Amino acid sequence: MSNLDDLKGKALRGGVARLCGQGLNFALRLGFVVIMTRLLDPRDFGLVAMVTVATGVYGIFTNAGLSLATIQRAAISNDAISTLFWVNILVGAILTVLCSATAPFLASFYSEPRLYWITQALAVGFLINAAGVQHSALLQRQLRYVTQTAIDAITQIAGIATGIAMALAGTGYWALVGATLVTATIGTAGLWVVVAWIPSRPQWNGKVRSMLNFGVVSMLNSLTVYVAYNLEKVLLGRFWGADMLGIYGRAGQLVRFPTDYLNSAIGSVALSALSRLQDEPQRLRNYFLKSYALATSLTLPVTIFCAVFADEIIRILFGEHWIAAVPVLRFLSPTVLIFGMINPFAWLLYAMGLQKRSLMTGLAILPLTTVAYLAGLSHGPAGVAAAFSIAMSFWVMPHIAWCVHGTMISVRDVVLSVGRPFLAGLAAAAAAIAVRLFTGAIGPWMTVTLGAPVMMAVYAGLLMFVMGQSPFYFGLLASFRSAASTGPKGRAVMVARQAPVFD
Repeated sequence: MSNLDDLKGKALRGGVARLCGQGLNFALRLGFVVIMTRLLDPRDFGLVAMVTVATGVYGIFTNAGLSLATIQRAAISNDAISTLFWVNILVGAILTVLCSATAPFLASFYSEPRLYWITQALAVGFLINAAGVQHSALLQRQLRYVTQTAIDAITQIAGIATGIAMALAGTGYWALVGATLVTATIGTAGLWVVVAWIPSRPQWNGKVRSMLNFGVVSMLNSLTVYVAYNLEKVLLGRFWGADMLGIYGRAGQLVRFPTDYLNSAIGSVALSALSRLQDEPQRLRNYFLKSYALATSLTLPVTIFCAVFADEIIRILFGEHWIAAVPVLRFLSPTVLIFGMINPFAWLLYAMGLQKRSLMTGLAILPLTTVAYLAGLSHGPAGVAAAFSIAMSFWVMPHIAWCVHGTMISVRDVVLSVGRPFLAGLAAAAAAIAVRLFTGAIGPWMTVTLGAPVMMAVYAGLLMFVMGQSPFYFGLLASFRSAASTGPKGRAVMVARQAPVFD
């Protein structure tokens, strides 16, 4: 059995684990948001968001891009990983001090003294998270996604239990802070236990410096993208207050859930596998296009559902007192598909060592989104959401063309891979709108209960049977089933009988 066949087996098993595990995490996170939204006020969420949108910048430096450096390398020594670990620890300690020092400035900027102690409490999390960066990278590098999934689930449950208990005890916004810190602590502790890797003394050499350079570029890219996609929260908090920021943040979190889910479930597996195919350009091309088609086909129905049934979603999940979030959710819903289309190219660029190009695309997005936020700011959260979606819609095709330039993949390849899902999505959107028009008066639960199955039936029926995509999806499902039911000892049998989905 070849190494590439072994890679395929590991990638498929990892895909099964990540899809199932992230599905569980998705349900847990959504349930947590729904429960906390009913226990806390918009202002509680807004206060914490005022801090996290600023400290999130520091969070990017916690990783320092060094987890990607560990995953992306075809071969890496223990000394190199140990050196990167100590760099992460140093950076985490510095960020803890910086975050603590930021507290009075945040309190002054927003004219909100409560932000001081929120910031001080969250500062500790940077050092905690830094201690687990390389352990997490080692799990991903080894494609041990079953283990990673178990850690994620336990971490989520611990954080959720803490947050709900504190909210019921009447602690208000401190419940969100407590959930965050417990999640970080349990997650890092779990990684240390299961990886069982102890770092040695740092060893500086040319390879480590090369990886640090890779990490710096990756970190700058993450920082640029973070600012581009979070600057509106600073503006809304400063000019519209904690209540409006809380409303925007809850709707935005609903939109981010599917994007985060796909990035975690598919992206981490795809990046690890693509990095191992750097010397096999044709297989890398085929693997990416199949992964891209899958990611896009999964985000399309979510986009349609959020756009058409935004009113019902907010009423069911959050309650009537959050009704102001409806237009924000509806206007942000196109970004589910937009990010589903542009985010996968980061997998390709990083796997091919083109991280500088990824950074350049981020630098191009930043002024685009900044102008959009400023244009929509006078109209409040809904205006910002609409302007952001419009700007990103115009950016999709230039982004794709820029990313694939000079690679083995063409724009035509990308368009062909998503053409059929788009046509099926248009028909599904029309069906969903028709159902809502006929059932809108009978209540949100009934509207969603009838509309969602109709939408999915139209979408799946057209895509798989009318447009002839059933061999791909059924072949993928068969491969996943084989991967899930086969252990390492039976790997050769699995590889021999599975459909060549990603070959």
